[in-house]
Amino acid sequence: MDISIVIPLYNEDESLPELYSWIERVMNKNDYSFEVIFINDGSTDRSWQVIQELQSQSPNHVKGIKFRRNYGKSPALYCGFKEAEGDVVITMDADLQDSPDEIPELFRMIKEEGYDLVSGYKQKRYDPISKTLPTKLFNATARKISGIKNLHDFNCGLKAYRKEVVKNIEVYGEMHRYIPYLAKNAGFDKIGEKVVHHQARKYGSSKFMGLNRFVNGYLDLLTLWFLGTFGKKPMHVFGFLGSIVFFIGFLAVLAIGINKIIDLSNGVYHHLITDSPWFYIALTTMMIGTQLFLAGFLGDLISRSSSQRNDYQIEEKI
Repeated sequence: MDISIVIPLYNEDESLPELYSWIERVMNKNDYSFEVIFINDGSTDRSWQVIQELQSQSPNHVKGIKFRRNYGKSPALYCGFKEAEGDVVITMDADLQDSPDEIPELFRMIKEEGYDLVSGYKQKRYDPISKTLPTKLFNATARKISGIKNLHDFNCGLKAYRKEVVKNIEVYGEMHRYIPYLAKNAGFDKIGEKVVHHQARKYGSSKFMGLNRFVNGYLDLLTLWFLGTFGKKPMHVFGFLGSIVFFIGFLAVLAIGINKIIDLSNGVYHHLITDSPWFYIALTTMMIGTQLFLAGFLGDLISRSSSQRNDYQIEEKI
């Protein structure tokens, strides 16, 4: 199979028939063998019924996955990636803001230019400034931390991947924003970008608005940076910090001991070691140092255990 198109959606029943018709037209025009995988992320409208109708009309091309409840975009992509069979996997949003006309060029860049991943870049956006301005700041930070300097839009829903990429990365939580970073950490470092057309939303309203979205985005970025840098060796960071703090505490103990010896040699017996600020510095730093060292040790033990974080309740598949 040439192409798998993975489309997560939440309450997009109005746009689905038009989107699939558009995709089908592009696929047939370019003579691609393809499948479209719709992941219904707990929609409360008629989205699942529409997917069933599309599947009955095109049983060889349409697949559907229905979650029992709303999990989010990353779990939807994770399950879609598991089902994908195409040599090239395309992801796009269901709101008609991503154009299926971009698919042939994305496919060509993967197959002919040898990219592992090609991310869309919505250079001209039709979003309000309350969304575009924080997005620019967010992308600048993501470029700096990830080291992927050539990407301007990490969170663009329109992306193309070699099949091996989606089968070897784990998308969980809200990590869909950082799939290029996940791919890089997995060893797929030939990452490209293509300027794509961004269309104004035709139906419904955006599901990704609000300050919480950007706060969570930065927290996830820090998590991914730490996991990418120290995920396999947590003792290297916690043990190092713990050793430094513990050493500061050890120096404070030496200072207390030297002061006490000087006092005793001068016949001063009424000075208690608890009167010295060095006593509390020593006590605090040695406790914190020990805790950091133990955190590193426990982190090493946990990193050897498998995770069950991608266990999602799927109600139905077609």
